Amino acid sequence: MIRFFPLAAAPLLALLVSTQDVGAPVDPEARAQATLEQALKSAGAVVDWEAGALAIPAEVLVREDLLEYLLVAPHGQAHESLFLTEVGASLINAGLLGLGATPGRNARVVGEGDERSIELPTGDGFYLYAAWREGDETYLFRVEDLIANLENGRSLERHRWVFLGSRFVERDGESHFAADQWGNLVNLSFFYEGDTLLTAAVRAAESQTAWLPNAWLVPPSGSPVLFVFAREPLVELPPALAASVPELERETPK
Repeated sequence: MIRFFPLAAAPLLALLVSTQDVGAPVDPEARAQATLEQALKSAGAVVDWEAGALAIPAEVLVREDLLEYLLVAPHGQAHESLFLTEVGASLINAGLLGLGATPGRNARVVGEGDERSIELPTGDGFYLYAAWREGDETYLFRVEDLIANLENGRSLERHRWVFLGSRFVERDGESHFAADQWGNLVNLSFFYEGDTLLTAAVRAAESQTAWLPNAWLVPPSGSPVLFVFAREPLVELPPALAASVPELERETPK
């Protein structure tokens, strides 16, 4: 069932209105869901409503440098993101709203001077995964396992990433969806503007210099992966998503 919320709902509404078949005697909710599913499919994405999961095609981007973002569009902060996707931010946001997500609250600075502190993001969200196949083996990782924390020598703490739904910004007298405008979709370090679709939500994300890809696990740059947003933790991929996992060729050591 598609559920509508005031914040960040405009891209979803525009998508549904522009593609409706006027006059068709179909239940509005069923038609909206079918329309959204078709739009996602056209972009190479797949959604499993019952499993509460959305998967989009992506590729490995930065593999050996510091990270501030987990996922961006080509015009986003591509020099500091682990993954890149060409699926539009508004469409991804529509899919996440369609799965019933409600925008939460971003990290924020409170107090002044010695009393200054950062409140962590709170609210609804998703568990994030990356998947690919090599030969007969399917690799499914929580994205946190693919990111090293240089400050404590471990991987990023596993958690549910908070859904923000981005915000709208005024530019040239018009309102624009910030995630579309700037191309940054999921942030790893905290950014307080709220321009992304999702944010990390752990204390360590206060740092912008702690994050490095776990190169022992991450495939080479340019490798295709399936990037998954799941409402609940996954033990394995639902069949509908598993069929879309891309295959990599493992290089033979010289």
